[in-house]
Amino acid sequence: MSDLPRKAVTRTAKLAALPLGIAGRATWGLGKRIVGESADIVGRELQQRTAEQLFKVLGELKGGAMKFGQALSVFESALPEEVAGPYRAALTKLQEAAPPMPTRTVHSVLEDRLGADWQERFVEFEDKPSAAASIGQVHRGVWHDGREVAVKVQYPGAGEALLSDLTQLSRFARLLGPLIPGMDIKPLIAELRDRISEELDYGLEAQAQQVHAEEFTNDPDVVVPAVVHQCEQVLVTEWIDGIPLSEVITDGTREQRDRAGQLLARFLFSGPARTGLLHADPHPGNFRLLPGGPGANDDWRLGVLDFGTVDRLPGGLPPTIGDSLRLTLDGQAEAVYETLRAEGFVKDSIDLDPDAVLDYLLPIIEPAQADEFTFTRGWMRSQAARLADPRSPAHQLGKRLNLPPSYLLIHRVTLSTIGVLCQLGATVRMRDELEEWLPGFLPEAEEEPSAAEM
Repeated sequence: MSDLPRKAVTRTAKLAALPLGIAGRATWGLGKRIVGESADIVGRELQQRTAEQLFKVLGELKGGAMKFGQALSVFESALPEEVAGPYRAALTKLQEAAPPMPTRTVHSVLEDRLGADWQERFVEFEDKPSAAASIGQVHRGVWHDGREVAVKVQYPGAGEALLSDLTQLSRFARLLGPLIPGMDIKPLIAELRDRISEELDYGLEAQAQQVHAEEFTNDPDVVVPAVVHQCEQVLVTEWIDGIPLSEVITDGTREQRDRAGQLLARFLFSGPARTGLLHADPHPGNFRLLPGGPGANDDWRLGVLDFGTVDRLPGGLPPTIGDSLRLTLDGQAEAVYETLRAEGFVKDSIDLDPDAVLDYLLPIIEPAQADEFTFTRGWMRSQAARLADPRSPAHQLGKRLNLPPSYLLIHRVTLSTIGVLCQLGATVRMRDELEEWLPGFLPEAEEEPSAAEM
């Protein structure tokens, strides 16, 4: 496939094949059950076949369909190993690349946005894209001042494609249930739709990226490339090399995995505290490991890309998160319950047992209980199974909790980051990052004074 299929009829036809294919697989599964195969075996095979078709179509379509696929892919750790194993490579491919648009289309966009003499702005420009993602693709080049740059070019018609895809996907979200049982797909699609206009606006993306680049200048742990030039449909930033996190997941050493995990956790919590913004697209394709950390060339830094989706948090992460986490770790069930109720996680019309709420939360926050915690796919799957099993108390209680709209993106980013940590299998000192960066996690008497107070 050489171009982004923009016509609604083309995209609708491709997406319409998904529910039909999934329904056909369900019928196939029923047939297997009738001839005596166990429900578990049939369920696993159905998941495998569904995953195969889903990611093939999403990767071809780009747009909102691929964006949805990227959002799903970080939850790969929660899938049974029989399903996750064969399709891990396909998921990684979806995170990193998609079929590129033709060179003539790229040149046309650059001429429209940078002018007929656009090539004079570059010493070099590589027509072959270095990466192709959901709404645009990246080309490597050398800017006229000699800087190596990444040139992000938005697909023509990307906005139309995004809206069309997500509308179609929302119509059969329930049919995607076999892929990740227990996960409510519709809110994920609704949230992605809400962020479309921001992600299409390269001006907003440039602003968010530059704020991060300036804040993390000379940081020993995190590298954010600076913005070089921006206009409609084109964003030029400094180029950074490095090992894609997807490669660290598949082939990284233990040291690389642990270092990547620690820095990922550090960036998750320190970013909002330092910039007032939360990077809200934490899939592996947006991160790199670069040499030159505090331990020199045998150490690593985390390169962070793609600031198209951010949550604006002027005061950093809400202190309620830190308060609730600290109270839960302390076993203060009543205080946790009242805090959650006051913030809207428990609606006024609902009455829950505070001890049951504490029992629900404690396994989830296990990574914050110890000095260090090893994230594994097995741990992720056990959590997913506990919350998804209709017979479990956790599932019953979870259905009665509420997620306030202001926490939707924070919740998704946190879960997605944990998913990546489990893919890495990283051992992380999570508590160190919480104590350093999360408001409310330490009692006030223990919190470090700010620079303004000293």
